[in-house]
Amino acid sequence: MKGKRVYKDKDGDLLLASGDYGKDVNGDWLARSPKGHHGNLRNHTVIEHDDKTITVSPSILIKEIKGSSYHGYLEKGIWREC
Repeated sequence: MKGKRVYKDKDGDLLLASGDYGKDVNGDWLARSPKGHHGNLRNHTVIEHDDKTITVSPSILIKEIKGSSYHGYLEKGIWREC
């Protein structure tokens, strides 16, 4: 799934739909997986490419309190599930 970079709105909010990613007001990268899981990428290396897509390493594992999870990669803005 191709993701989309999102920028803060006029109020400083970062509204992410499934597959989106962007920087919050503190400069932290956030992402919402293709399945809707929301995660902070502060423990990952994020490379921003000239076309404004990102590559994240290592793989992204998001576990939610309610028990669901997502594990995959985000490479040049393309999500790939493990």
